[in-house]
Amino acid sequence: MIIKSSEVSDSISIEMTPMIDMVFLLLIFFLVATTFHQTEREMQIALPMASSAEPISSLLQELVVNISEEGQIIVGGRTLEPEDLQSMVAESVKINPDQKVTVRGDRRTPYANVIRVLDICKGAGIQEPYLDTVLTD
Repeated sequence: MIIKSSEVSDSISIEMTPMIDMVFLLLIFFLVATTFHQTEREMQIALPMASSAEPISSLLQELVVNISEEGQIIVGGRTLEPEDLQSMVAESVKINPDQKVTVRGDRRTPYANVIRVLDICKGAGIQEPYLDTVLTD
């Protein structure tokens, strides 16, 4: 004769099968999407020629302004004076009104140097210069 206990011991558990299925589906999706993207870039397409056009990437390229510990302004590996930065940013805004600028200041530079560069960018027509930081754990 089987005697049942009055206490029911139902253990709560998480079903792993649906979770594993979703992980595999996501993995397959990203693998397929990456493969299609690469195939599209490797296609041999003869693009039409234009005499007055510029590459789209040059128009949409983000301008990164670095500020060294000593307060030097460095753009594209070249050290610039504040006036040169002003004219460079103004020219970029003239070509592309939606020009993006990222300002990266050394952590040891006085904050006044960063503010000076941000002020130059705003004065040249950049609506929202981006101040880049490094996140640490």
